[in-house]
Formats: sequence, C-alpha cells, structure tokens
Amino acid sequence: MTASGWGWRHAGRRSHAVSGLDLRIEPGERVLLLGPSGAGKSTLLAALAGVLGGDDEGEESGRLAIDGSDPRHSRGRAGLVLQDPDAQLVLARIGDDVAFGCENLGVPREETWRRVGEALDSVGLDLPLDTPTSVLSGGQKQRLALAGVLAMRPGLVLLDEPTANLDPDGVIEVRDAVARSLDRTGATLIVVEHRVDVWLPVVDRVIVIDPAGGLLADGPPESVLTGHGERLAAAGVWVPGWPPAAPVRRRDSVPAASVLTVDDVAVGRTPFAARRPEVAASGISFEVAAGRALALTGPNGSGKSTTALTIAGLLAPVDGAVRASRMLADGLDPSPHRWRSRELLPRIGTVFQDPEHQFLAPTVRTELLVGPRAVRMDPAAASARADSLLERLRLSRLAEANPFTLSGGEKRRLSVATVLATAPGLLVLDEPTFGQDAITWAELMALLAELLDQGTAVVAVTHDRHVVEAIADTEYSFTSRSSAEVVR
Repeated sequence: MTASGWGWRHAGRRSHAVSGLDLRIEPGERVLLLGPSGAGKSTLLAALAGVLGGDDEGEESGRLAIDGSDPRHSRGRAGLVLQDPDAQLVLARIGDDVAFGCENLGVPREETWRRVGEALDSVGLDLPLDTPTSVLSGGQKQRLALAGVLAMRPGLVLLDEPTANLDPDGVIEVRDAVARSLDRTGATLIVVEHRVDVWLPVVDRVIVIDPAGGLLADGPPESVLTGHGERLAAAGVWVPGWPPAAPVRRRDSVPAASVLTVDDVAVGRTPFAARRPEVAASGISFEVAAGRALALTGPNGSGKSTTALTIAGLLAPVDGAVRASRMLADGLDPSPHRWRSRELLPRIGTVFQDPEHQFLAPTVRTELLVGPRAVRMDPAAASARADSLLERLRLSRLAEANPFTLSGGEKRRLSVATVLATAPGLLVLDEPTFGQDAITWAELMALLAELLDQGTAVVAVTHDRHVVEAIADTEYSFTSRSSAEVVR
C-alpha cells in the first residue's frame, strides 16, 4: 500500500482525523501502527479497507492505494477487524457469521466450512456452530470477528485493537493465531494496539502517527522504541519501559461504610425467545464500600459484565440478593433493579463495555448534559460540570462533534464523563480504559482516584492489570461460571 500526502477530515469534527501521511508498506510486512488517542489510526484502517465513507461524510486529500488501486475498488482484498466487535456481527449464529465473508467472496461451500472450523479453533472460540452470537461476551465477540477475517484469507489484514477486551491468556492466543495465519498465507499485517509489548514478537516495523499531521516515527521496532522512546512516551504512546504516571491515592486503613452487598448471587440474561435466564455466573458474594475500588477480573465469558449490570440495577439477579445500603438507597427499596432510571442516575452510574450503547445526544457537550437534566440539576451547575469534564478528559475541542464520530478512545472517555456528570455514589465501569493512550489512561486513573478519596465507591470490570494495581483495594476473580473469589 502507498499513501502520498493522504489525509481525511470528518465533516463532524473540527480537526483533521489524519493529515499529510507519506508512507509505503511492502507486501508481507507486519506493521504495528501507533499514536496517541484520536490521532487517526482507526480512520486509516477504515480507509485501507475501503469503508471510510463518501464525500458527504468528510473530505479526502492526497492519494491512498492498495496494489496501485483505490481501496474502495478493491474490497475483499483487505480484511478489517473493527474496534467495536458488535459493529461486525452480521448473522445470528457464530458458524454463519464466520462463513459470511467467505460466501461473499464465492468460496466453495465445502472449503468455506473447513475454513470456519479452522478459524474458530485458531482464535480459541470453542463453541458449537449454532451458538447465538447474542449470548457472547465482548471478548468472545472479538474472537469471532477475527475468525471471520482469517477465514477470508485476505492479502491485507487490518486489526483495530483486536485484544482490547480479552483476558491475558486470550491476548496471547489471538496474537499467535494471527501470526500463524500470516505465516501460512504471507498476508500483510497492520495492527493498531496501544499495548506495544504484545505485538513486538510478531511485527517487523513500527509506524507512529502524529496527531498534528504526518509521522512521529517509522522503522524497525527496536530502532523506533529505543531511539524515540522518551518522545513517544511524552506523546502518549505505550512504550515498554516508560510506564504512565500512576495516581496517588489516600488509602485509609479505617473500615469504610458499606454501599452495596452482593450475597450468594447468580447472574444471567434471558436469550431472545427464551423463558428463563441463562446463568452466567453463580455463588457471587462481596461488599462494595464507600471510597473503595473493587476490580472484577477473570477470563472472557465468565460472567463479569453480567455481574456488573446486575449490581448496577440493570438486570435482576437470577438468585441471591443485591442490597443497597440505606445511604445509597436514600429512601428507595434496597434492591437496585427495582429503581427507575431517574432514580438510578444519581445513585449508580454505569459505563457499558460498548460506549455507543449510552449515547443519546447529537453533540458531545449536550451528551454530558443529558443526565444532569434528567435529575433536574441546576442548569448553571450542570454546564460548569460538563465543561470541567470536557477539559479534564481532553474532549474540549470535540464539544460540538457528534459522539458517534469520535475515535474509540474518545468515545470511552465520553462514556465515563456522562456517568460522572450526575456525581453518583457508586460507579460501575466495564473496561473503562480500553483504547486509551498512556496520557489519557493516567488522566482517567487520576480522576477515579480523586473520586475514591472523596468517598465514591467504584466497581471496575477490567483485564488491565495497570488498573488493578493503580486503584483497586480489592480484586474479585471469576475463575469460571461457578467459581469466583476475593483474591486480594
């Protein structure tokens, strides 16, 4: 592929998503594409896949080509795994979903289904082919999306944060599956990933995009990361050996007041057309305290996100009890799932695994005012709080942008900000740091540390060990659907 002075500005944003790129990637190269959050990495991948959009969505400059042709005229040549796996699910069963791309390329039926089985095995998604895609966890959906691309055997593999929501074992499994596929097919790889060390054993080149335009660095991994390490870390790139600044927390040894109690709970969701919920995890017991952070960890599919939605009052427990303290309930029934949405807002704030699931307004700033208006906050106070959150989470320049046009990392920061806008007593966060560069990660952690010091309770579902080490007082590990325990 070649890019000559290539750039793209989205119609809904004030600044260029990408500008002034000049580079050439040879067939068979394996490239790790880096850059601060919002630098345009996902935009470049979408352009290479030929799915960036038309003239009504933005303005393009320069020239971008795959094998000498416009990517929009070479669809099928590249396979793209999106940052949001939900956006890539097409069919209701996992086998059909993986087969979809092959069928569109005209691959013979027998060969298609051979590839489906091989691709699912390679990414470690050991489920029956008729498993509904709707019951998969976020990490399982990421594996499914990757399997669909690998089954197509494209000449150019484009991966956008492919391991963001995977457990540690899954990260290595997926990375190795990609490497085996590249060895077999000779395909070119471009992977966007904030955590650099995961992909260093696989790639032979690192390209770093400059948000101001052009490139910050380009070359062999060791040369780029050693020769430019300090400069890249200062720009927000996750450079091995240059960890982000961890927040300083006031950790009191005095017992804290209980905010919420989870007592021998079983959690689950009811699949479409089913009469009873399917249990995702059981035997769950822990306490959430004011000014304390609880990290929920464990493998994909073990029930962490379903547990988070249950303690947040968005799902009823299948068994057992979730009880809010008298202080948190403030006159309501102690069972959060019985509260109305307006009653939940100032008490429990929830950040979903997919940030787009909670966007309602046409601009970033008005999105931050939705919650305060719903709880009838004083308009002046609501406006001041919105502006403060925009500045703190580096979203001020995007205040008038449509939330759906933001980068993945920007969407995540906005989703956290929308919850903080109503100042709830309990925060429930599902993968709060995915898509963040080192600088925005540190900003998020510092903000959460301040809230903890002020008495806010935090529950975070995370695979990010940096988060656990930075703010967690307690870690509750889901080792399987029927086994979970406090591990620290």
